[in-house]
Amino acid sequence: MLATGVLTAAPAQAATTPSITAKGGFVMNSANGKTLYSKSADTKRLTASTTKIMTAKVVLSQKNLNLNSKVTIKKAYSDYIVSKGASSARLIVGDKVTVRQLLYGMMLPSGCDAAMALADKFGSGSTVSARTKNFISKMNSTAKSLGMTKTHFDSFDGISNGSNYSTPRDLTKLARSAMKSSTFKTVVKAKSYKAKTITKTGSTRTMATWTNTNTLLGWNGTLGVKTGSGSSSKYCLVFAATKNGESVVGAVLTSSSAANRTSDVKKLVNYGYSKIS
Repeated sequence: MLATGVLTAAPAQAATTPSITAKGGFVMNSANGKTLYSKSADTKRLTASTTKIMTAKVVLSQKNLNLNSKVTIKKAYSDYIVSKGASSARLIVGDKVTVRQLLYGMMLPSGCDAAMALADKFGSGSTVSARTKNFISKMNSTAKSLGMTKTHFDSFDGISNGSNYSTPRDLTKLARSAMKSSTFKTVVKAKSYKAKTITKTGSTRTMATWTNTNTLLGWNGTLGVKTGSGSSSKYCLVFAATKNGESVVGAVLTSSSAANRTSDVKKLVNYGYSKIS
């Protein structure tokens, strides 16, 4: 009898709504967009480096995009990193780096230099400042087109200038859309990547390996998407996972620590699966 009791109790337990430490959380069924979990899902919060999902989305939405086209790394990118104390892909001034490599450099080690290079490459204008500003406006129009009604970007990398915010629901919408791109999906699920760049003299430089900041990759079908952290934003993670044909996508914002962020996401992925099955 005891064994039967244990067996019947398990499914009910699996469906108990989890308690998470993050101030906001949201999970949806990737297949049909149905809400599976919600906690302060529409409260605006700082997004930190999860902003880079939109940077990648805008780049990958360009018409006639050539992932192998090269971008020359400018001193402005390295000056920016230094001035902000920002996370970096350690790109070297003068090197030629492909758009594809920049996507890996932005999404794995969370390189703000790679994000700036992409914004500069795909924005319009006569100066770096004008081009990056124009790129940020593309990020905002894309947000509008995706129905991200409580989102505003003022940076290409999440280092807020006072007005960079989103919600768990909006970031989940963004991730669901971004994951439809096979290139995006391939990039964000990579645990590491080694780029070979072209130096000023034309020789090949093998960069130090970029390691993905998302330690959950591979756990229980986790395929991505992007971490974020900062003194005000605390710890964030936008995630996607697929197992046994069931797909979930979601976000946690403002977790109190990296460890709590991980346990929050694990609870939500498991809960999401249980609600679909």
